[in-house]
Amino acid sequence: MTGAPFVLELGTEEMPAGFLAPLERQLAEGVSQALETARIQAAPVRTASTPRRLTVFCPSVDQHQQVMEELFIGPPWKAAFGPDGQPLKPALGFAAGYGVEPSQLFAYDTPKGAYAAVRKQVGGGRSTDILPGLLAEIIAGLSFPKKMRWADGDTAFGRPLRWILCLLGANVVDVRFAGVVADRMTYGHRVMGRGPWNIREAGDFFSILAEQGHVVLESAVRRETVVAQGDDLAALSGARVVWKDRLLEEVIQLVEHPVAVLAEFDPSFLELPREVLLTSMEQHQKSFGVEDESGNLLPNFLTVINLRPKDEHLVRKGWERVLRARLEDARFFFHVDCRASSTTWLNMLESVVFLAPLGSMGDKCRRLERLTGVLADRFLPESRARAARAGLLAKMDLVSEMVKEFAELQGTMGGIYARLQGEAEEVAQAVAEHYLPAGPDSPVPTTRLGALLAMAEKADTLAGCFGLDMTPTGANDPYALRRAALGICRIIMEHGLRLDLEKLLADAQEAYGPTSWKIEPEVSRAKLLDFFGQRLKAYFQGQGYPTRIVDAAVGAGFADVWALRARVEALLRFSKEPEFTASVQTFKRAANIIRKQAVDSADGPSLSGVCDDALLTESQEKALAGAWRAIVPRWEEMAAQDRYADMLALLLEIKPYVDDLFDHVMVMCPETELRNNRLNLLKSLVDRFDALADFPALQV
Repeated sequence: MTGAPFVLELGTEEMPAGFLAPLERQLAEGVSQALETARIQAAPVRTASTPRRLTVFCPSVDQHQQVMEELFIGPPWKAAFGPDGQPLKPALGFAAGYGVEPSQLFAYDTPKGAYAAVRKQVGGGRSTDILPGLLAEIIAGLSFPKKMRWADGDTAFGRPLRWILCLLGANVVDVRFAGVVADRMTYGHRVMGRGPWNIREAGDFFSILAEQGHVVLESAVRRETVVAQGDDLAALSGARVVWKDRLLEEVIQLVEHPVAVLAEFDPSFLELPREVLLTSMEQHQKSFGVEDESGNLLPNFLTVINLRPKDEHLVRKGWERVLRARLEDARFFFHVDCRASSTTWLNMLESVVFLAPLGSMGDKCRRLERLTGVLADRFLPESRARAARAGLLAKMDLVSEMVKEFAELQGTMGGIYARLQGEAEEVAQAVAEHYLPAGPDSPVPTTRLGALLAMAEKADTLAGCFGLDMTPTGANDPYALRRAALGICRIIMEHGLRLDLEKLLADAQEAYGPTSWKIEPEVSRAKLLDFFGQRLKAYFQGQGYPTRIVDAAVGAGFADVWALRARVEALLRFSKEPEFTASVQTFKRAANIIRKQAVDSADGPSLSGVCDDALLTESQEKALAGAWRAIVPRWEEMAAQDRYADMLALLLEIKPYVDDLFDHVMVMCPETELRNNRLNLLKSLVDRFDALADFPALQV
């Protein structure tokens, strides 16, 4: 491969931070695939971005397309050439279409007969001629959360495109998009190294952009820079920065030349709760809190600016002035809220609509009071009264001044205010945690009462929305019902709760009392259970479990979510056994026979699963019945102890007897009594193993 460095840079107006990482992935995949499809050999593609540029770099791209021989098949040989071997019109047209003489055609044998064919060498084109079209197509296909048009153009893009740099070695690749033509010029930091800067050769791009343009191109380097600078500044006063990964990822995508600045605020603001201070800094100022070694917040904050300032003191004072205004507002709201009572707020919730047909937030709180109490009866009986109290107070902070200003603090402020108003710590913590988990990877509530309240809150919302036929469609999920369902499942699994999911949903429906549902409760509950099944499948597959294992486990039932996870893990281990495939085939066959029989005899007597030894005539069925009779007590003991892996091991133990039955005994014999008895013997096995997995779903 005669390769040369390649670089593509798309210069834009400032992109939102959330755009960049997905765009990097799209560019890496698109360029890699395009090079492979075009048969241009290349080293692995790298991408980088800042708010003002998207960059693709490859240390070596072949300057010519690979040459290869391709076979082209034309018309049937008999239609292409006459008996005398002379080319007929189809042969002449085919040859002309591929730029060859008819004499170069040959007969190519296929299962359908001989066809006229030709072999030609293709490829070998210059990469600088091939890449412009490929790259323009990739750029046009980039996906953005929102696009915009600018000037008089019709092209839509994430932000206005200002320049394109594209080089293969020292040669400009003539990419054209949105009226912009690629050249060898780049632009640096708006203030510290604006440019333009001439890039003579693709390999010089990084050094010139860094040294003359003062741009830190790679986000990983910007992250390291920010963390190192911040840690050093905080360490000067024996403190540490309260780093938040999500905020840090956002901040590094807002700057091209990061500089950390440590500022301070009036210590009197430390009277505010930690969560309020951090939210004011993080959400509104994109800044980080600073704490001492004991975890107590200090009157300092760390911010990141996009240049090396001439007067850092002036910059710091500006940030301090803006944050002070935010904290003054927060302190005012906090003091107003502290003068209110839970009774006042609960009364105010009566005028806050939950969902129009389902009443107010006050109604929801009373339902949570009831449903959390029901859950506590089973899982936390000693805290039944506190559980009900937590349910009643769960939403009181929605009418607080603080949450009106900082909506992201709902729940958190409820816990703080409950504590300040003298509620039990268990109640306050549960109220604070009841919105958790906030996403698929965020933590679940840490306390048992918090877990019960969180499940009740989510079950109430799910029951209400499904009863009104307000279900998610496609990407549209305005009430976050997918997150709610997965949240319930994760809480159950991570807290080790053994509960019947269908009963939880039925209790949630019952708490609504007489309601004008659009869908009957039994129907909506069935839809809800199917919805949970889909969420569980997506969750386990997202955790890396094979699809067939997940489908088989979920297919055997998922009302007991904790048991489902245990069965998934047991099935995964079992799938690695040498006899797994053969065992699945055996019990898949047995299960299919029983299921078919259930369909065929839908209007007749059903199978009982009880085998009559007096009707066993063949040695193989007698052996199976005896072996199974000895296994059943062990099975029942293992089932009572949730020993799913051991239960699957029994499948290996009974398998040879089932195989012998299938090999030597006609199960579906003409004699009705004998046939039904053999089916009952199989049903006894299938019913028990069906509780572990849907074996027909284990496609092997």
